[in-house]
Amino acid sequence: MIKKEITYFLTALMFFTRISIPFKIDYSSEIMNQSQKYYAAIGLLVGLINAIIYYLCQLILPIDISIIISIIASVLLTGAFHEDGFTDVCDSFGGGYGKEKILTIMKDSRIGAYGVIGAILLLLLKFTSLKHIAENNLELMIFSIIAAHSVSRFFSGMMIYTHEYVTDIDKSKSKPMANKALPIKNLVISFLFCLFPFVVFGEWKFLLILPLCYVGKVYLGWYFKKYIGGYTGDCLGTVQQVTEVLFYLGVLILCKFM
Repeated sequence: MIKKEITYFLTALMFFTRISIPFKIDYSSEIMNQSQKYYAAIGLLVGLINAIIYYLCQLILPIDISIIISIIASVLLTGAFHEDGFTDVCDSFGGGYGKEKILTIMKDSRIGAYGVIGAILLLLLKFTSLKHIAENNLELMIFSIIAAHSVSRFFSGMMIYTHEYVTDIDKSKSKPMANKALPIKNLVISFLFCLFPFVVFGEWKFLLILPLCYVGKVYLGWYFKKYIGGYTGDCLGTVQQVTEVLFYLGVLILCKFM
């Protein structure tokens, strides 16, 4: 039982990060599906690493430069996995008309104007939000980085439970991913992982941000279903990126009014 859970976790780790495992582990579609329960846990790890990098950088560098280095570290650590999905969604939904055309553009490895513009605006919003958070206090910044990465991956994984997976037109370019009905207990486990930063830092009031992230997830789910009938792996990456930014914005809103 423990060995299986370790396999599920390592599968998620290898799929969502560039962290290599020094030994071979089993792989199957069932293992990939079961690894979904650890999406938020991977977010915790990625967020923790980025928080540590930010903390060390801000000791000797200005805040804005430290944030940029932290964002770069996140991109390198994950291989821009979710950012790539976001740009693909911007290109496909921005330049495609009809399900077939949208999915065709989405699988194109080239990036277009919509993707470039979307990525620039997303990164600007992420950087600016983090800069304002950092100006409040260091502990809040560390909490926000860790929690945002975990919470956003929880909501991204939730899409698997609420929407249908859209089969790629060109299966040769399909990315392996969890894409079938899973036990609800897996979602509960993922949720518990995303609550971990709130417990450790005692920042319970920021749980009020979760409904905002959920609204973002619901809207994107509705949008994807309307135009392509469900979600793809790139859609999940978009949900992660958008809800991560929504979390940062939520922190700023609560700091202003509470």
